Amino acid sequence: MPGWLKDAVFYEIYPQSFCDSNSDGIGDFQGIISRLDYIRELGFNALWINPCFDSPFKDAGYDVRDYKKAAARYGTNEDLIRLFDKAHEKGIHVLLDLVPGHTSEEHEWFRRSCELKKNEYSDRFIWTDFCFRGTGNLGYPYVGGEAQRPGTYLLNFFKCQPALNYGWLNPDESWKCSTDSEGARSTIEAIKDVMRFWMDRGCDGFRVDMAASLVKGDDEKKSGTSRIWREIRDMLDRDYPECALVSEWSNPSLSLRAGFHADFLLNEPHSPYSTLVRDYQNHAGRIIFSDPCFTGEDPEAKACYEDHSFFKMDAGGDISRFMDEYLKLYEDTKDIGYISLITCNHDTVRPSFHLSERELKLFYAFLFTMPGVPFLYYGDEIGQRYLSLPTKEGGYFRTGARSPMQWNRGKNLGFSDADSDRIYLPVDASSDAPVVSEMVGVEDSLLETVRSILRLRHSQSDLQSEPNLQIVYMEPGKLPFVYRRGERIMAVNPSSGKAFAPVKEQDRDPVWKIGEGSLKDQLLTLDPQSFVVF
Repeated sequence: MPGWLKDAVFYEIYPQSFCDSNSDGIGDFQGIISRLDYIRELGFNALWINPCFDSPFKDAGYDVRDYKKAAARYGTNEDLIRLFDKAHEKGIHVLLDLVPGHTSEEHEWFRRSCELKKNEYSDRFIWTDFCFRGTGNLGYPYVGGEAQRPGTYLLNFFKCQPALNYGWLNPDESWKCSTDSEGARSTIEAIKDVMRFWMDRGCDGFRVDMAASLVKGDDEKKSGTSRIWREIRDMLDRDYPECALVSEWSNPSLSLRAGFHADFLLNEPHSPYSTLVRDYQNHAGRIIFSDPCFTGEDPEAKACYEDHSFFKMDAGGDISRFMDEYLKLYEDTKDIGYISLITCNHDTVRPSFHLSERELKLFYAFLFTMPGVPFLYYGDEIGQRYLSLPTKEGGYFRTGARSPMQWNRGKNLGFSDADSDRIYLPVDASSDAPVVSEMVGVEDSLLETVRSILRLRHSQSDLQSEPNLQIVYMEPGKLPFVYRRGERIMAVNPSSGKAFAPVKEQDRDPVWKIGEGSLKDQLLTLDPQSFVVF
């Protein structure tokens, strides 16, 4: 386990939207470098940078054209290496976004794979053996009629993303190869080579996109895919012991045993995690971008969806809907890796969509005092809003969470000096759009609340990644929620009324708080919308 993960707090950067240093309207590596002091002083000591490799950007970089070449829109390989170096000088680790399940259809590997004549890349992707053969009842999307080769090829997601070949768990047709076939083995070695390439140049690890998507076939427990990741983990432990692997899997019981150091819990509809701040997803059905309620075009938008999020005041939320499932995962995995909680990410509607600033503060205080390795998405520290935007680079409804970082009241809110019609996405045009410059140094601002709780986390080993969670008080339908980590007791009350809980502890004083609370005579009392660390 990389030692630096024990006190790691990650800041996720969508590079095209973070900071434009050369006035071309798109964020870049130098822009990130120019903001490293801001990131570090806020309390973040690790970065996750969304895909920054060469790409035609049909899916915002998750369609990689060359794994070993930085995208020109961000800079050169040398610029990315300089970013690693500058971050390390400031005590910041950097994860790159690895996309191992598919490439772009423009990748040279795939172009060669499409050729009629057999070559070393013919089996780098998954092809059937006949131009009119699909995938049967397996449900995998596929494309035919676009290559010299007389077969169809499987997709991993969008049409632009042909699936790399890691074999089939139980091959039952001639065109399906096994996981130990020459084609599957060459793919595994190629991905290892990519990882070694960037580790040798200063990268500190990888967030792995669609980590469970490698081996195909009926495999609920993902045994084939897990074997591959364990092999890769063995290579990293031997050659790069401080390399961190974080998976997009949302199943820590599988992913951590497969070799990952941490796994995200994602905000998918009907997931326990969605009940914390995005419960509206569980009642609205499929999120439709054109729905005026969802995009915020309706002035009564916030009332359009039923919402019982725990951190939304008086919404009838219940922390046990999240914690019951979380505790099962925590107990199962606490000795083998970390569970990562996130404020948001590039695929998720920003938490400010349905939460007030006070509600966001309570949510962040909870997230940053829980075990594991937490992640904050750029702009969430200022309550940046989800915007109503047309799709960009395959973003669809997600595009609204990818708008430029809002630094100040200058041109394009400080993101870029380019003309507004040239920037990657429009900025928030509201007169009260939140900006960094108006929150820095303001004691009660959301940004300073984030800085303050992270300062506490870093100063107290009890509040870092260590698996030391104990539930002190949690009753279905009741408040407050009280939990303990080492010598620290945390209590949260998101409601508009006072909350009380019996706590068998000696009298304690608050060491950090939002609102007010007390712990005297074995009775914990919390004022409305309060979070207190005793």
